[in-house]
Amino acid sequence: MGDYLLTRKCIFIHKNSSMGLAEISIQRKIQEGDIKEFEQLFKKYYEPLCHYANGIVRDMDVAEEIVQDLFYSYWKNRTSLSIQLSLNAYLYRSIKNNSLSYLRQQSVRQRYAERSKSEFVEVESTTVEDEMVAKELNKVITDTLNQLPERCSKVFQMNRFEGKKYQEIAEKLAISIKTVEADMGKALHLFRENLKRFNRVAM
Repeated sequence: MGDYLLTRKCIFIHKNSSMGLAEISIQRKIQEGDIKEFEQLFKKYYEPLCHYANGIVRDMDVAEEIVQDLFYSYWKNRTSLSIQLSLNAYLYRSIKNNSLSYLRQQSVRQRYAERSKSEFVEVESTTVEDEMVAKELNKVITDTLNQLPERCSKVFQMNRFEGKKYQEIAEKLAISIKTVEADMGKALHLFRENLKRFNRVAM
């Protein structure tokens, strides 16, 4: 059934692969910073894109993160994006590519974990170097959380450390889901930048 739905979705994308005047107008408004136009696009496509991604990765939480990251990237790079296909085709194709990339990364991690387990099965204690790296990584995480605005840091910790959904966070903090999404976008961006620097130092 899942393969059938994916096939039907691909046919739908193919039939809607050229950008019409309405979509050109939407894209131009978003490039100019029209947040309301972007929100309408987000509301229209968020749920169906999540279901599409879930059909590939088989994990709705992961699917939601993939979709959220795509929209975050789309808004961040809106002025430089050149979409030749329709918005519909662009979004679905991007989600498909990102979902498949996630699966490839998971496969690599699993193979590495299995190989490491077989090669070092007799090692029972961590090395001093491992402890130093772990300590440095914890410092990066703590420093990053301290760099974030208070609410932004709270939102991130509730989602990643406590496992709360965006809707739960929004209700608990009395803010909109859009605000939660914006705060998570800021937090993830800062974590990526700081972890990049950490990786360079660790290497």
